[in-house]
Amino acid sequence: MKFIIFNKFFPRIVETLTMADHNDQNLTPSELLLAETQSWNQLYFFIEHVTLKCALQLGIPNAILKHGKPMTLSKLMSSLSISPSKYPYFHRVTRIIVRYGLLILQKHEDNNVDDGDDGKGYYSLAPADRYIMKDGPWNSMEDQDSFFFKAWNCLGDWFRNEDPSAFYTAYGDLFWSKLSRDTSSGNWFHANMARDSQSFMNVLIGNELKDVFKGLTTLVDVVGGTGTVAMALTKKFPDMKCIVLDLPPVEANMLGSENLEFVAGDMFQKIPAANAVLLKWILHDWNDEECVKILKNCKDAITGSGKVIIIDLVMENPELDDESFQAQLFIDMLMLVFLGRKERNKKEWENFSLMLILLLQTYFDSWFKGGGLTSPLTSLSEANEFARTL
Repeated sequence: MKFIIFNKFFPRIVETLTMADHNDQNLTPSELLLAETQSWNQLYFFIEHVTLKCALQLGIPNAILKHGKPMTLSKLMSSLSISPSKYPYFHRVTRIIVRYGLLILQKHEDNNVDDGDDGKGYYSLAPADRYIMKDGPWNSMEDQDSFFFKAWNCLGDWFRNEDPSAFYTAYGDLFWSKLSRDTSSGNWFHANMARDSQSFMNVLIGNELKDVFKGLTTLVDVVGGTGTVAMALTKKFPDMKCIVLDLPPVEANMLGSENLEFVAGDMFQKIPAANAVLLKWILHDWNDEECVKILKNCKDAITGSGKVIIIDLVMENPELDDESFQAQLFIDMLMLVFLGRKERNKKEWENFSLMLILLLQTYFDSWFKGGGLTSPLTSLSEANEFARTL
């Protein structure tokens, strides 16, 4: 039996899968059933995305948010601009969204809802989605089609060529270069990074991790975009001055304030002097050699007894829940497709910790037998070679 996939995101036949009509593997009936089920799920993985996009186009999340409390199916349908002739099919969409946890279907026993007549219960946004609805991923999903999926479609081709990334295979250009020249894509990217940073900073400075920033007088947010992180920090710590460093096209026309300054520059050339340097989701964009250059410039920028603050993912953490684990896998694949880079695991970060020590110390005569490092290390190969002497 042959399955040939055609869909919006794959304009050509991307794969022809053949399922044997006989049991070559001596599988049990339950194993065969499971294999068939998994095959269907893999073949039609894209249905989640297109269904969520449909929900966005119809305005389902906004309608529930505007209503302010759970809605019956009939009330939800009547609040949307859909043809009454399509009402009998509408629950098929909401059923998918409920399955993926973005809507909650409540039973009639909940009295804190409108009366309904559809017999299905009441729909509400999941807690996380009530928070992210205003400026979150729902609003950017439609924009992803042309920009995102062209690169993903070239992943197989990329494995067969020598291009630096699947994005390059798709566009003939590096990701950062295209963003700098394509105003529309660049604005879309920075707007999404700003939304993501705002959510993250609410978590970061809202718990015990805020102590990391206490006592700092100046901080450079490297590749800080339009200043979302810096603004959150200066609001929380008004005595701190924040400097946002990014490329000239990003910082053009950005206005600072008494304790907020925007600087156009390149982190590979120079980082402004400060008490602390923040690298939030920066190092995962670059290979090891490039990261060493960035860290060396951090060392040169720090004044007094300062610090480098690195915020990034740690892959392969056995304590993660399923949602977090899946998110990490997806982001790691995102790095692969768009940059040809990766998220690092604990061991790889420990190697970076060693490099940080080697880069931020002036000499190690008192640490090692018979003399040690007497000049700064300038490359990963030098750091690794020196590490072998430990």
